[in-house]
Amino acid sequence: MTKTRRALAPLLLTGLLAAGLAAPPAAAARPGPVHPAAETHPPSRPAADDIRARLAAVPGLRVIKENPAPAGYRSFTLDYRQPVDHRHPHRGTFAQRLLLLHRSTTRPTVLHLGGYGLEHQDPGYRTEPTVLLDANQVSVEHRYFGTSTPRPTDWSKLDIRQAAADHHRIVQALKKIYRAAWISTGGSKGGMATVYHRRFHPHDVAGSVVYSAPDNTDDRDDTAVDRFLERVGTPRCRAALTAVQREMLGPRRTELAGRLARWAAGQGHTFHTLGSADRVLELTVLQLPMLFWMHADTASCDRIPEPSASGDVLYDWWTATVPVPGYTDHYLAPVTASYYQLGTQLGFVDLAAPHLAGLLRHPGIQSMRNYVPRRIPMHFAPGVMPDIDRWVRHHGSELLFVYGENDPTRAEPFRTGPGSRDAHVYVAPGANHATTLARLAPRDRARATAALRRWAAVDTPPA
Repeated sequence: MTKTRRALAPLLLTGLLAAGLAAPPAAAARPGPVHPAAETHPPSRPAADDIRARLAAVPGLRVIKENPAPAGYRSFTLDYRQPVDHRHPHRGTFAQRLLLLHRSTTRPTVLHLGGYGLEHQDPGYRTEPTVLLDANQVSVEHRYFGTSTPRPTDWSKLDIRQAAADHHRIVQALKKIYRAAWISTGGSKGGMATVYHRRFHPHDVAGSVVYSAPDNTDDRDDTAVDRFLERVGTPRCRAALTAVQREMLGPRRTELAGRLARWAAGQGHTFHTLGSADRVLELTVLQLPMLFWMHADTASCDRIPEPSASGDVLYDWWTATVPVPGYTDHYLAPVTASYYQLGTQLGFVDLAAPHLAGLLRHPGIQSMRNYVPRRIPMHFAPGVMPDIDRWVRHHGSELLFVYGENDPTRAEPFRTGPGSRDAHVYVAPGANHATTLARLAPRDRARATAALRRWAAVDTPPA
Protein backbone atom coordinates (compact mmCIF):
# COMPACT_ATOMS: atom_id res chain seq x y z
CA MET A 1 0.00 0.00 0.00
CA THR A 2 2.75 2.48 0.90
CA LYS A 3 4.38 2.28 -2.52
CA THR A 4 1.25 3.40 -4.27
CA ARG A 5 0.60 6.53 -2.22
CA ARG A 6 3.22 9.05 -3.25
CA ALA A 7 2.40 10.09 -6.79
CA LEU A 8 -0.76 12.05 -6.23
CA ALA A 9 -0.32 13.56 -2.81
CA PRO A 10 1.93 16.37 -3.94
CA LEU A 11 0.36 16.51 -7.37
CA LEU A 12 -2.88 17.81 -6.06
CA LEU A 13 -1.19 20.68 -4.50
CA THR A 14 -2.73 23.78 -3.12
CA GLY A 15 -1.37 22.72 0.12
CA LEU A 16 -4.16 20.24 -0.18
CA LEU A 17 -4.49 16.81 -0.92
CA ALA A 18 -3.31 13.50 -0.13
CA ALA A 19 -3.17 10.07 -1.49
CA GLY A 20 -4.56 8.46 -4.50
CA LEU A 21 -2.51 7.36 -7.43
CA ALA A 22 0.07 4.69 -7.97
CA ALA A 23 3.47 5.88 -9.10
CA PRO A 24 7.06 4.71 -8.95
CA PRO A 25 8.70 6.77 -6.16
CA ALA A 26 8.60 5.94 -2.48
CA ALA A 27 5.54 6.54 -0.34
CA ALA A 28 4.26 9.58 1.48
CA ALA A 29 2.15 9.46 4.61
CA ARG A 30 -1.55 9.80 4.29
CA PRO A 31 -3.35 12.47 6.38
CA GLY A 32 -4.52 10.73 9.50
CA PRO A 33 -2.50 7.72 10.67
CA VAL A 34 -2.52 4.28 9.20
CA HIS A 35 -2.70 1.59 11.84
CA PRO A 36 -1.78 -1.60 10.01
CA ALA A 37 -2.95 -4.68 11.79
CA ALA A 38 -0.23 -6.68 13.45
CA GLU A 39 -2.34 -9.78 12.95
CA THR A 40 -4.82 -10.56 10.20
CA HIS A 41 -7.24 -13.40 9.77
CA PRO A 42 -8.70 -14.89 6.60
CA PRO A 43 -12.43 -14.51 6.10
CA SER A 44 -14.45 -17.02 8.03
CA ARG A 45 -17.48 -18.76 6.63
CA PRO A 46 -20.49 -16.58 7.51
CA ALA A 47 -23.44 -17.93 9.44
CA ALA A 48 -26.86 -17.38 7.94
CA ASP A 49 -27.77 -14.65 10.43
CA ASP A 50 -24.41 -12.88 10.73
CA ILE A 51 -23.40 -9.37 9.64
CA ARG A 52 -22.80 -10.44 6.04
CA ALA A 53 -26.39 -11.53 5.71
CA ARG A 54 -27.63 -8.33 7.33
CA LEU A 55 -25.58 -6.23 4.93
CA ALA A 56 -26.85 -8.16 1.92
CA ALA A 57 -30.41 -7.42 3.04
CA VAL A 58 -29.94 -3.63 2.87
CA PRO A 59 -31.70 -2.32 -0.29
CA GLY A 60 -29.16 -1.20 -2.89
CA LEU A 61 -26.17 -2.67 -1.02
CA ARG A 62 -24.18 -5.54 -2.51
CA VAL A 63 -21.49 -7.56 -0.73
CA ILE A 64 -18.65 -8.04 -3.22
CA LYS A 65 -16.28 -10.04 -1.04
CA GLU A 66 -14.92 -10.52 2.44
CA ASN A 67 -11.29 -9.54 3.02
CA PRO A 68 -8.61 -10.44 5.55
CA ALA A 69 -9.12 -8.22 8.57
CA PRO A 70 -7.40 -7.00 11.73
CA ALA A 71 -7.97 -9.11 14.82
CA GLY A 72 -11.48 -8.52 16.18
CA TYR A 73 -12.81 -7.17 12.87
CA ARG A 74 -14.41 -8.43 9.69
CA SER A 75 -13.69 -6.60 6.46
CA PHE A 76 -16.01 -6.37 3.46
CA THR A 77 -15.85 -4.78 0.04
CA LEU A 78 -19.31 -3.43 -0.82
CA ASP A 79 -21.12 -1.57 -3.60
CA TYR A 80 -24.02 0.77 -2.95
CA ARG A 81 -26.33 1.85 -5.76
CA GLN A 82 -26.44 5.66 -6.06
CA PRO A 83 -28.25 8.08 -8.38
CA VAL A 84 -25.93 9.88 -10.77
CA ASP A 85 -28.04 12.98 -10.10
CA HIS A 86 -29.70 13.11 -6.69
CA ARG A 87 -32.00 15.88 -7.93
CA HIS A 88 -33.29 13.53 -10.65
CA PRO A 89 -32.72 10.01 -9.31
CA HIS A 90 -34.53 8.37 -12.23
CA ARG A 91 -31.81 9.53 -14.65
CA GLY A 92 -29.36 6.70 -14.11
CA THR A 93 -27.37 5.14 -11.30
CA PHE A 94 -23.85 3.92 -10.54
CA ALA A 95 -22.31 1.53 -8.02
CA GLN A 96 -20.29 3.31 -5.33
CA ARG A 97 -17.51 1.26 -3.77
CA LEU A 98 -17.24 0.99 0.03
CA LEU A 99 -14.89 -0.77 2.43
CA LEU A 100 -16.42 -1.82 5.74
CA LEU A 101 -14.54 -2.80 8.87
CA HIS A 102 -17.10 -4.43 11.13
CA ARG A 103 -16.35 -4.47 14.87
CA SER A 104 -19.77 -4.69 16.51
CA THR A 105 -23.22 -3.27 15.87
CA THR A 106 -23.09 -1.80 19.38
CA ARG A 107 -19.87 0.18 18.78
CA PRO A 108 -19.68 3.66 17.17
CA THR A 109 -19.13 3.86 13.43
CA VAL A 110 -16.60 6.09 11.66
CA LEU A 111 -17.49 7.40 8.20
CA HIS A 112 -14.11 7.75 6.49
CA LEU A 113 -14.10 10.03 3.45
CA GLY A 114 -10.80 9.81 1.61
CA GLY A 115 -11.80 12.04 -1.30
CA TYR A 116 -10.31 9.66 -3.89
CA GLY A 117 -10.56 6.04 -5.00
CA LEU A 118 -10.19 3.00 -2.78
CA GLU A 119 -8.10 0.88 -5.11
CA HIS A 120 -4.94 1.40 -3.05
CA GLN A 121 -6.43 1.35 0.44
CA ASP A 122 -5.59 -1.64 2.59
CA PRO A 123 -8.93 -3.22 3.59
CA GLY A 124 -7.57 -3.34 7.15
CA TYR A 125 -6.65 0.36 7.30
CA ARG A 126 -8.07 2.14 10.36
CA THR A 127 -8.22 5.89 10.82
CA GLU A 128 -7.16 7.49 14.08
CA PRO A 129 -10.77 8.04 15.26
CA THR A 130 -11.55 4.40 14.49
CA VAL A 131 -8.71 3.26 16.73
CA LEU A 132 -9.50 5.75 19.50
CA LEU A 133 -13.15 4.72 19.59
CA ASP A 134 -12.68 1.00 18.93
CA ALA A 135 -15.23 1.61 16.19
CA ASN A 136 -16.60 0.19 12.99
CA GLN A 137 -15.43 2.01 9.87
CA VAL A 138 -17.02 2.71 6.49
CA SER A 139 -14.57 4.03 3.89
CA VAL A 140 -16.21 5.60 0.83
CA GLU A 141 -14.79 5.89 -2.65
CA HIS A 142 -15.57 9.37 -3.95
CA ARG A 143 -17.84 9.58 -6.96
CA TYR A 144 -16.02 9.68 -10.31
CA PHE A 145 -12.98 7.83 -8.91
CA GLY A 146 -12.00 4.19 -9.36
CA THR A 147 -14.92 1.89 -9.95
CA SER A 148 -17.38 4.55 -8.70
CA THR A 149 -17.53 6.36 -12.03
CA PRO A 150 -20.87 6.67 -13.84
CA ARG A 151 -20.95 5.54 -17.47
CA PRO A 152 -21.43 7.58 -19.53
CA THR A 153 -19.63 10.26 -17.51
CA ASP A 154 -21.54 13.49 -17.11
CA TRP A 155 -18.97 15.76 -15.46
CA SER A 156 -21.58 18.32 -14.46
CA LYS A 157 -22.75 15.86 -11.79
CA LEU A 158 -19.40 15.93 -10.01
CA ASP A 159 -19.93 18.60 -7.37
CA ILE A 160 -19.79 18.78 -3.59
CA ARG A 161 -23.54 18.69 -3.11
CA GLN A 162 -23.96 15.50 -5.14
CA ALA A 163 -21.09 13.89 -3.22
CA ALA A 164 -22.59 14.96 0.11
CA ALA A 165 -25.86 13.33 -0.95
CA ASP A 166 -23.95 10.11 -1.70
CA HIS A 167 -22.55 10.12 1.83
CA HIS A 168 -25.92 10.95 3.35
CA ARG A 169 -27.62 7.98 1.67
CA ILE A 170 -24.84 5.63 2.80
CA VAL A 171 -25.18 6.75 6.42
CA GLN A 172 -28.95 6.44 6.33
CA ALA A 173 -28.80 2.97 4.82
CA LEU A 174 -26.23 1.59 7.25
CA LYS A 175 -27.72 3.20 10.35
CA LYS A 176 -30.35 0.47 10.17
CA ILE A 177 -27.56 -1.89 11.26
CA TYR A 178 -25.11 0.39 13.07
CA ARG A 179 -27.34 2.30 15.46
CA ALA A 180 -24.71 3.73 17.82
CA ALA A 181 -23.15 7.16 17.24
CA TRP A 182 -21.51 7.98 13.90
CA ILE A 183 -18.36 10.11 13.56
CA SER A 184 -17.01 11.33 10.22
CA THR A 185 -13.37 11.93 9.37
CA GLY A 186 -11.04 12.65 6.48
CA GLY A 187 -7.69 14.18 5.69
CA SER A 188 -6.82 16.86 3.13
CA LYS A 189 -9.29 16.47 0.23
CA GLY A 190 -11.11 13.87 2.30
CA GLY A 191 -11.27 16.39 5.14
CA MET A 192 -12.84 18.87 2.77
CA ALA A 193 -15.43 16.28 1.73
CA THR A 194 -16.15 15.67 5.43
CA VAL A 195 -16.97 19.35 5.96
CA TYR A 196 -19.10 19.55 2.82
CA HIS A 197 -21.14 16.54 3.90
CA ARG A 198 -21.76 18.22 7.27
CA ARG A 199 -22.77 21.45 5.54
CA PHE A 200 -25.63 19.81 3.66
CA HIS A 201 -26.49 17.00 6.10
CA PRO A 202 -25.38 18.32 9.50
CA HIS A 203 -27.21 15.71 11.59
CA ASP A 204 -25.97 12.55 9.86
CA VAL A 205 -23.11 12.19 12.33
CA ALA A 206 -22.50 13.20 15.94
CA GLY A 207 -19.16 14.88 15.20
CA SER A 208 -16.31 15.18 12.71
CA VAL A 209 -12.50 15.09 12.86
CA VAL A 210 -11.01 16.97 9.91
CA TYR A 211 -7.26 16.80 9.19
CA SER A 212 -5.27 19.26 7.06
CA ALA A 213 -8.23 20.64 5.10
CA PRO A 214 -7.85 24.03 3.35
CA ASP A 215 -10.61 26.61 3.26
CA ASN A 216 -10.02 28.46 -0.01
CA THR A 217 -12.76 31.09 0.07
CA ASP A 218 -11.29 33.33 -2.66
CA ASP A 219 -9.59 31.51 -5.49
CA ARG A 220 -8.25 34.79 -6.85
CA ASP A 221 -6.22 35.59 -3.73
CA ASP A 222 -3.39 33.27 -2.72
CA THR A 223 -1.32 35.81 -0.81
CA ALA A 224 -1.90 34.02 2.49
CA VAL A 225 -0.07 30.96 1.15
CA ASP A 226 2.69 33.14 -0.32
CA ARG A 227 3.19 34.81 3.08
CA PHE A 228 3.21 31.46 4.86
CA LEU A 229 5.94 30.13 2.57
CA GLU A 230 7.98 33.28 3.18
CA ARG A 231 7.99 32.60 6.94
CA VAL A 232 7.83 28.85 7.52
CA GLY A 233 10.98 27.14 8.74
CA THR A 234 14.32 28.91 9.04
CA PRO A 235 15.78 31.61 6.77
CA ARG A 236 18.60 29.19 5.92
CA CYS A 237 16.18 26.50 4.75
CA ARG A 238 14.09 28.93 2.71
CA ALA A 239 17.24 30.35 1.08
CA ALA A 240 18.38 26.83 0.15
CA LEU A 241 15.04 26.14 -1.54
CA THR A 242 15.23 29.41 -3.48
CA ALA A 243 18.77 28.69 -4.61
CA VAL A 244 17.93 25.21 -5.87
CA GLN A 245 14.80 26.50 -7.65
CA ARG A 246 16.85 29.11 -9.51
CA GLU A 247 19.47 26.53 -10.43
CA MET A 248 16.86 24.11 -11.78
CA LEU A 249 15.13 26.70 -13.97
CA GLY A 250 18.41 28.41 -14.91
CA PRO A 251 21.67 26.64 -15.71
CA ARG A 252 20.30 23.10 -15.22
CA ARG A 253 17.00 23.51 -17.02
CA THR A 254 17.92 21.81 -20.28
CA GLU A 255 19.69 19.00 -18.45
CA LEU A 256 16.81 18.24 -16.08
CA ALA A 257 14.04 18.52 -18.66
CA GLY A 258 16.03 16.29 -20.98
CA ARG A 259 16.53 13.65 -18.31
CA LEU A 260 12.81 13.68 -17.54
CA ALA A 261 11.90 13.39 -21.23
CA ARG A 262 14.29 10.45 -21.67
CA TRP A 263 12.93 8.71 -18.59
CA ALA A 264 9.35 9.11 -19.85
CA ALA A 265 10.25 7.80 -23.31
CA GLY A 266 11.98 4.80 -21.76
CA GLN A 267 8.87 4.00 -19.71
CA GLY A 268 6.49 4.57 -22.60
CA HIS A 269 4.94 7.58 -20.85
CA THR A 270 3.88 10.89 -22.40
CA PHE A 271 3.16 14.45 -21.29
CA HIS A 272 0.38 15.30 -23.74
CA THR A 273 -1.97 16.70 -21.07
CA LEU A 274 0.53 19.07 -19.47
CA GLY A 275 2.36 19.63 -22.72
CA SER A 276 6.05 18.72 -22.34
CA ALA A 277 8.79 17.73 -19.94
CA ASP A 278 9.88 21.36 -19.76
CA ARG A 279 6.41 22.47 -18.71
CA VAL A 280 6.34 19.77 -16.01
CA LEU A 281 9.76 20.92 -14.81
CA GLU A 282 8.59 24.54 -14.51
CA LEU A 283 5.34 23.60 -12.80
CA THR A 284 6.98 21.36 -10.22
CA VAL A 285 9.79 23.80 -9.47
CA LEU A 286 7.28 26.61 -8.96
CA GLN A 287 5.47 24.48 -6.43
CA LEU A 288 8.55 22.99 -4.78
CA PRO A 289 8.35 25.07 -1.56
CA MET A 290 4.75 24.07 -0.96
CA LEU A 291 5.36 20.39 -1.68
CA PHE A 292 8.55 20.42 0.38
CA TRP A 293 6.86 21.80 3.51
CA MET A 294 3.81 19.56 3.13
CA HIS A 295 6.04 16.55 3.74
CA ALA A 296 9.10 18.02 5.49
CA ASP A 297 10.55 16.52 8.64
CA THR A 298 13.33 17.76 10.90
CA ALA A 299 16.05 16.51 8.55
CA SER A 300 14.53 17.70 5.28
CA CYS A 301 16.36 21.03 5.16
CA ASP A 302 19.72 19.29 5.46
CA ARG A 303 18.90 17.18 2.41
CA ILE A 304 18.34 20.14 0.04
CA PRO A 305 21.23 19.94 -2.46
CA GLU A 306 23.61 22.79 -3.12
CA PRO A 307 23.21 24.45 -6.52
CA SER A 308 26.64 23.05 -7.42
CA ALA A 309 25.53 19.45 -6.77
CA SER A 310 25.92 16.89 -9.52
CA GLY A 311 23.15 16.32 -12.01
CA ASP A 312 22.41 12.94 -10.46
CA VAL A 313 22.04 14.41 -6.95
CA LEU A 314 19.83 17.26 -8.14
CA TYR A 315 17.61 15.03 -10.26
CA ASP A 316 17.23 12.41 -7.54
CA TRP A 317 16.29 15.01 -4.91
CA TRP A 318 13.79 16.65 -7.25
CA THR A 319 12.04 13.41 -8.14
CA ALA A 320 12.00 12.35 -4.48
CA THR A 321 10.48 15.66 -3.34
CA VAL A 322 8.00 15.81 -6.23
CA PRO A 323 6.77 12.46 -7.60
CA VAL A 324 7.34 13.62 -11.14
CA PRO A 325 6.04 10.40 -12.79
CA GLY A 326 2.61 11.37 -11.49
CA TYR A 327 2.50 14.19 -14.04
CA THR A 328 2.51 11.82 -17.00
CA ASP A 329 -0.70 11.10 -18.89
CA HIS A 330 -0.70 7.55 -17.55
CA TYR A 331 -1.01 8.72 -13.95
CA LEU A 332 -3.04 11.88 -14.52
CA ALA A 333 -5.93 10.15 -16.28
CA PRO A 334 -7.28 8.16 -13.28
CA VAL A 335 -7.47 11.31 -11.16
CA THR A 336 -8.91 13.75 -13.67
CA ALA A 337 -11.83 14.13 -11.25
CA SER A 338 -9.52 15.69 -8.64
CA TYR A 339 -8.37 18.44 -10.96
CA TYR A 340 -11.89 18.95 -12.24
CA GLN A 341 -13.09 19.55 -8.69
CA LEU A 342 -10.24 21.95 -7.97
CA GLY A 343 -10.91 23.84 -11.17
CA THR A 344 -14.69 24.11 -10.78
CA GLN A 345 -15.45 24.48 -7.05
CA LEU A 346 -12.65 23.78 -4.58
CA GLY A 347 -10.10 26.25 -5.87
CA PHE A 348 -6.35 26.03 -6.16
CA VAL A 349 -3.15 27.84 -5.24
CA ASP A 350 -1.32 29.87 -7.88
CA LEU A 351 1.95 30.63 -6.13
CA ALA A 352 3.76 33.90 -6.69
CA ALA A 353 7.46 33.52 -7.52
CA PRO A 354 9.22 36.90 -7.76
CA HIS A 355 12.50 35.14 -6.97
CA LEU A 356 12.16 33.27 -10.28
CA ALA A 357 11.70 36.39 -12.41
CA GLY A 358 13.25 35.97 -15.84
CA LEU A 359 13.33 32.18 -15.56
CA LEU A 360 9.66 31.33 -16.28
CA ARG A 361 8.53 30.42 -19.79
CA HIS A 362 4.97 29.13 -19.37
CA PRO A 363 2.46 31.71 -18.08
CA GLY A 364 -0.56 30.18 -16.37
CA ILE A 365 1.08 26.78 -15.95
CA GLN A 366 -0.40 26.36 -12.44
CA SER A 367 -4.01 26.57 -13.68
CA MET A 368 -6.16 23.47 -13.19
CA ARG A 369 -7.30 23.81 -16.78
CA ASN A 370 -3.91 22.39 -17.78
CA TYR A 371 -4.55 19.12 -15.94
CA VAL A 372 -7.96 18.35 -17.45
CA PRO A 373 -8.44 17.31 -21.10
CA ARG A 374 -9.98 20.09 -23.16
CA ARG A 375 -12.93 17.92 -24.15
CA ILE A 376 -14.21 18.28 -20.57
CA PRO A 377 -15.79 21.72 -20.00
CA MET A 378 -14.81 23.56 -16.82
CA HIS A 379 -16.36 26.68 -15.28
CA PHE A 380 -15.39 27.87 -11.81
CA ALA A 381 -18.20 28.61 -9.32
CA PRO A 382 -16.82 31.30 -6.98
CA GLY A 383 -19.67 31.22 -4.45
CA VAL A 384 -19.37 27.58 -3.39
CA MET A 385 -16.47 27.75 -0.91
CA PRO A 386 -17.61 31.01 0.77
CA ASP A 387 -20.92 29.27 1.50
CA ILE A 388 -19.07 26.43 3.25
CA ASP A 389 -16.98 28.89 5.23
CA ARG A 390 -20.08 30.80 6.39
CA TRP A 391 -21.76 27.58 7.50
CA VAL A 392 -18.75 26.58 9.62
CA ARG A 393 -18.54 30.00 11.28
CA HIS A 394 -22.26 30.52 11.81
CA HIS A 395 -23.76 27.05 12.14
CA GLY A 396 -20.98 24.43 12.38
CA SER A 397 -21.00 22.23 15.46
CA GLU A 398 -19.14 19.21 16.84
CA LEU A 399 -16.12 19.81 14.60
CA LEU A 400 -12.41 19.22 15.22
CA PHE A 401 -10.00 20.80 12.73
CA VAL A 402 -6.39 19.63 13.02
CA TYR A 403 -3.44 21.23 11.18
CA GLY A 404 0.31 20.74 11.16
CA GLU A 405 2.34 23.80 12.13
CA ASN A 406 4.56 23.58 9.01
CA ASP A 407 1.84 22.54 6.55
CA PRO A 408 1.04 25.22 3.93
CA THR A 409 -2.60 24.14 4.18
CA ARG A 410 -2.63 26.03 7.48
CA ALA A 411 -2.30 29.29 5.54
CA GLU A 412 -5.99 29.07 4.59
CA PRO A 413 -7.58 27.15 7.48
CA PHE A 414 -11.12 26.64 8.57
CA ARG A 415 -11.96 28.95 11.47
CA THR A 416 -14.71 28.89 14.01
CA GLY A 417 -17.04 31.88 14.36
CA PRO A 418 -19.83 33.40 16.43
CA GLY A 419 -22.28 30.63 15.58
CA SER A 420 -19.91 27.68 15.95
CA ARG A 421 -20.79 25.28 18.75
CA ASP A 422 -18.38 22.78 20.24
CA ALA A 423 -16.04 23.39 17.29
CA HIS A 424 -12.28 23.59 17.72
CA VAL A 425 -9.15 24.27 15.67
CA TYR A 426 -5.85 22.73 16.80
CA VAL A 427 -2.31 23.05 15.44
CA ALA A 428 0.24 20.28 15.99
CA PRO A 429 3.71 21.69 16.77
CA GLY A 430 6.31 20.90 14.11
CA ALA A 431 3.93 18.66 12.17
CA ASN A 432 3.38 18.59 8.42
CA HIS A 433 0.41 17.70 6.16
CA ALA A 434 0.17 14.21 7.64
CA THR A 435 -0.64 15.39 11.15
CA THR A 436 -2.73 13.55 13.74
CA LEU A 437 -4.38 14.13 17.09
CA ALA A 438 -1.46 12.24 18.58
CA ARG A 439 0.88 15.01 17.38
CA LEU A 440 -0.94 17.73 19.32
CA ALA A 441 0.45 19.24 22.49
CA PRO A 442 -0.69 17.19 25.53
CA ARG A 443 -3.42 19.57 26.67
CA ASP A 444 -4.86 19.97 23.16
CA ARG A 445 -4.67 16.23 22.58
CA ALA A 446 -6.58 15.56 25.79
CA ARG A 447 -9.26 18.09 24.89
CA ALA A 448 -9.64 16.81 21.34
CA THR A 449 -9.89 13.16 22.30
CA ALA A 450 -12.31 14.00 25.11
CA ALA A 451 -14.55 15.81 22.62
CA LEU A 452 -14.39 12.89 20.21
CA ARG A 453 -15.36 10.38 22.87
CA ARG A 454 -18.12 12.65 24.15
CA TRP A 455 -19.65 12.93 20.70
CA ALA A 456 -19.43 9.18 20.21
CA ALA A 457 -20.83 8.51 23.69
CA VAL A 458 -17.72 6.50 24.56
CA ASP A 459 -16.62 7.06 28.14
CA THR A 460 -13.23 5.38 28.16
CA PRO A 461 -10.53 4.45 25.64
CA PRO A 462 -10.56 0.91 24.24
CA ALA A 463 -8.75 -1.71 26.29
